[in-house]
Amino acid sequence: MVSAFWRPTALPSVDHVIELRELTKRYGGRVAVDGLTVQVRPGVVTGFLGPNGSGKSTTMRMILGLDAADHGEALIGGVRYPDLTWPLRTVGALLDAGAFHPGRSGRAHLAALAASNDIPGSRVERVLRTVGLSDAAARRTGTYSLGMRQRLGVAVALLGDPGVLLLDEPVNGLDPEGIRWIRDLLRGLAAEGRTVFVSSHLIAEMALTADRLVVIGQGRLLAETTVAALEAGHDNLEDAFLRLTSQTTDYRGTEVS
Repeated sequence: MVSAFWRPTALPSVDHVIELRELTKRYGGRVAVDGLTVQVRPGVVTGFLGPNGSGKSTTMRMILGLDAADHGEALIGGVRYPDLTWPLRTVGALLDAGAFHPGRSGRAHLAALAASNDIPGSRVERVLRTVGLSDAAARRTGTYSLGMRQRLGVAVALLGDPGVLLLDEPVNGLDPEGIRWIRDLLRGLAAEGRTVFVSSHLIAEMALTADRLVVIGQGRLLAETTVAALEAGHDNLEDAFLRLTSQTTDYRGTEVS
């Protein structure tokens, strides 16, 4: 059973804006992200959508300083991620659910991160309860299922009680109960003033989770809008998304009000 223990602290929103300014990344002759300019604001869940290979993961890696931009910049509260004093206490991220030493327990992994980021040890047990891993915390992460690794990744993202959350495909490997839990958790975090930026290929789930959307194709901005505005005139969000992303010859960004 997943705990409902999480009670986010209300946070000021001014320092939690993610801002991408002409963000560009090339790999050889291929442009992965092409002049992307976006603001992701606090207080709502912002879904990050695009076809496979559209540049979503590369964009998130550049926000976190894992890939260097060829042009432009990614800022969090006006600061580049590598320049943050305590990154884990400002930005919580889930990009790779397998980024754990297989011989280390879930609890030990979180405890090491807490110690290195000056986070109270009490947070470890709190986030373990939040993600429903208290009973498995002493087990080696190499024995975890994909869903359990996803939950541990979410625990890492929450460990520093951050004002900004970046999650790449957070429901991957989760059962229906886990998917609903993630949905409620993200919406609760946003309601407390945090910035929540989440990518997913599950369009129907984003229709239930997100308030705003950033849609890209071939690395370029297609739309920055609300879920309701993008759905307008279509049967559902999936139909709207497919029609938008099928326009492969013209990727001019559009702001739908």
